[in-house]
Amino acid sequence: MQGTLYEIDIRSILQLIELGQRTGELLVEAYSSHPYSISGDYTPTQPYQEVKSQGAGLFWLVFFLNGQIAYAAQNDGNLSRLRDYLRPHKANGALEHLECPSTASRNAPEYAYLWVLLEKHVLTPAQGRSILQSMVNETLFDLLSLHHGYFVFEISPALEPQLTTLEIAPLVTKIMKQVQEWKQFHPHIQSLNQCPMIADRPQLKTSLPTNAFKSLDHWADGKTSLRQMARYLNRDLITVARAIYPYVQKGWIQLLSSTAQNQSAMPWERELKTAKRVPRIVCVDDNVAVVKTVEQILQANGYEVTAIQDPLEALKLVFQLQPDLILCDLAMPKLDGYELCGMLRQSTAFRQTPIIVLTGKDAFIDRVRARMVGSTDYLTKPFGVSELLLLVEKYLDLRELEIAHNNSSMTNRSEQKLEETDITKSASM
Repeated sequence: MQGTLYEIDIRSILQLIELGQRTGELLVEAYSSHPYSISGDYTPTQPYQEVKSQGAGLFWLVFFLNGQIAYAAQNDGNLSRLRDYLRPHKANGALEHLECPSTASRNAPEYAYLWVLLEKHVLTPAQGRSILQSMVNETLFDLLSLHHGYFVFEISPALEPQLTTLEIAPLVTKIMKQVQEWKQFHPHIQSLNQCPMIADRPQLKTSLPTNAFKSLDHWADGKTSLRQMARYLNRDLITVARAIYPYVQKGWIQLLSSTAQNQSAMPWERELKTAKRVPRIVCVDDNVAVVKTVEQILQANGYEVTAIQDPLEALKLVFQLQPDLILCDLAMPKLDGYELCGMLRQSTAFRQTPIIVLTGKDAFIDRVRARMVGSTDYLTKPFGVSELLLLVEKYLDLRELEIAHNNSSMTNRSEQKLEETDITKSASM
């Protein structure tokens, strides 16, 4: 089963899977040319060209067992969401000490790490189920807000091991109500990635109970998004948005966009500009003309590039070279790009390394398959100089920020304290 969300909506797709008691995976991709999702990384006020340049085109995966949901996530391959959900349990630092699970699903690394935390008794089974249900709720909120995109459902073996499953019908009914309520916050609240910041401290202090003000003062720092606040406080997004909405209307709380957040650089971000080494890139393609062209373009723009035509040789060399980014053709002899990407993702060394697949195919199913084996993005051949540079710069910048941020987090983890006061409960008193 596959198609577009013009033909059928997410709710109907979920109902069909439930009625058929299907076991498998649903993958949904948002159209990059439709920036009007109310819950994505883009907002209703962003112009199309700005969204296009950001490479919007998000993927979500939902896993089913006999017509019930076993797990769901945005398929970006990073563990930041799990870290956020671990904070209320004071276990977010535990991930730093874990090796990549040997049984990790390439499609669901977050789920595999959650299981390791359960096996090591960092979390109780009840805590694990609670986190999993919150993850599913969050993902369905995104999907049920989406009106433009592609989808494909494939019958496949169940995700293992199984922690819990959730009935679709009551879950969808509840989340659809949340989606409708979320729309009522517009235009004062436009995106779940906006970051609250206190604009009028005296007014808030006199209007809120002491505990509520302390909690708001802690989280409304202009850097923590609404979605992160919901995770930290173990509340759904609507409850958090409803609690701050009156104060946003009055102007006592301002909401910064993610763009403004990025421009307000943290110290570790500023350090990157003064201590940034030359990024190393590996390009794997059996076509001589392609690797030579890519090599010339990237070297002319200051990158260190190694071109490799033999994918088997590439599999050996990348461990020696430790590149910051990998470009990989899909159609190659001996070892195709799907297999190479999947093998690299099984290694701890390349768990977070951006892998951009180069393909002459532009079919949705090929992009889906590439994403399912762990690719970060794709580039359709033939491509122009600006297209190549735009993707490379985007993912190298994100990679550098992630590395620096992780280093900073490890240094300061012992100094961080979690404020456990529930602002939503206090604010309603």
